[in-house]
Amino acid sequence: MIISPGTMRLADWRAVQEGDAARLDAGCRAAVEAAAGCVAAILERDEAVYGINTGFGRLASTRIEPADLATLQRNLVLSHAAGVGEALPAPIVRMVIALKLASLARGASGVRWETIEALQGLLDHDILPVIPAQGSVGASGDLAPLAHMTCTLLGIGEVLGAAGREDAAAALGRAGMAPLVLGPKEGLALLNGTQVSTAIALTGLFRAERLCRAALLTGALTTDAARGSDAPFDSRIHALRGHAGQMAVAAALRTLLAGSGIRDSHRTGDPRVQDPYSLRCQPQVMGAVFDLLGQAGRTLATEANGVSDNPLVFAETGEVISGGNFHAEYVAFAADQIALAIAEAGSLAERRIALLVDPAHSGLPAFLTRAPGLNSGYMIPQVTAAALVAENRMLAHPASVDSIPTSANQEDHVSMATHGAMRLLRMADNLSHVLAIEYLMAAQGIDLLAPLATSAPLGRMHAVLRESVPVLGEDRLMAPDIARARALIESGAAERAAGCDALPELDA
Repeated sequence: MIISPGTMRLADWRAVQEGDAARLDAGCRAAVEAAAGCVAAILERDEAVYGINTGFGRLASTRIEPADLATLQRNLVLSHAAGVGEALPAPIVRMVIALKLASLARGASGVRWETIEALQGLLDHDILPVIPAQGSVGASGDLAPLAHMTCTLLGIGEVLGAAGREDAAAALGRAGMAPLVLGPKEGLALLNGTQVSTAIALTGLFRAERLCRAALLTGALTTDAARGSDAPFDSRIHALRGHAGQMAVAAALRTLLAGSGIRDSHRTGDPRVQDPYSLRCQPQVMGAVFDLLGQAGRTLATEANGVSDNPLVFAETGEVISGGNFHAEYVAFAADQIALAIAEAGSLAERRIALLVDPAHSGLPAFLTRAPGLNSGYMIPQVTAAALVAENRMLAHPASVDSIPTSANQEDHVSMATHGAMRLLRMADNLSHVLAIEYLMAAQGIDLLAPLATSAPLGRMHAVLRESVPVLGEDRLMAPDIARARALIESGAAERAAGCDALPELDA
């Protein structure tokens, strides 16, 4: 795949994260070299410009002598590599490098083409820096984590090897790469930027999209198991309101339930007039979820294509202008939106789970077991789902409102974007477990309604689960069942089995 700065789509970044080979479009070299020439001209004129021959942050008024410029950039990297916590996963690190490469290649950062090639070399040889997950407040860029990335270019620190962590200098040597000597402004250009928070937020977005699609599948299966009506999914209802996500979700649910023998069995003579909201309002809730994810996706696509370091070089006029593109408020807001979407998808699913175990609402045996009392059936998986949903509600608190001033009050308002993005990974894990529990319970409900059969798509989804998880008769160890169901959701096997082309997709 070609990394084309400024024009990448969400699908392109998903491919990078998933490990596709990625190479920068060489057509951007002229713009990169023009900006680097502008930096060289400033040094030739002995003009004081922030980030090139001055100190940083609160020390911006300190002038640095020409002989010390290389040391200035190296010291910046070493002093800022102060991250803590567990290392970011390899797919996120890969995307961080690709995002930084695309940003610098826009030709507004003043780095040399040699530095661009060094970053490309990390991707080509799968040399992935150990980047601690904690330490960025999401303004002045993701300074600490990007400093750890840059250390690898210098041959300092550790990288993620196939057999564990290994020395960065050794990894560079095996790839035939020499440690980079930073030129003027290059350390600052590499450290400034929102690439870490954006990479994590994109990862959270991609997982949220996949899991919310799975939530439509499990929701449809639950609707049939609870003998719910498909009338609330009638296209005329949703056209009158007009929300795109709502109409798309309703269409997907109609497709998934079409031809269900269970549904046909209670079209007449059913005393229930309306289903609970967790069944009836799926288009309204999950439609809003998908529309919110779409909005967050458009924000992150724009951010991923942008330039977010400081100061910026405008080669056409020879100017270097200080600004604040490193402030990651856009990313923080997008992460908060994704968190709300994940929390709500799980909350709705947990209510459907609770409905299934309650015979007063489902009409099924208590806790989905034919011998309640002697067997507890699915009593405690519902409790587990409730615990996970409660945790996600706490994690969904907006991170963007929690600014803490830094750098002696020079950086007096920050976004907390990286913190906000990181919690999405835990929230997605929680949601996937909730959906796995619903998958198990809805499938059990379908079995309890035999010989009535569900629709063809849902029947295939049911069948693929039964290949690894048998019907629950007598009580058994429950955790392995949840793990197997979750694996089918996370791998996409459940979605592929259903084969529903109507499921909503992000299009940014």
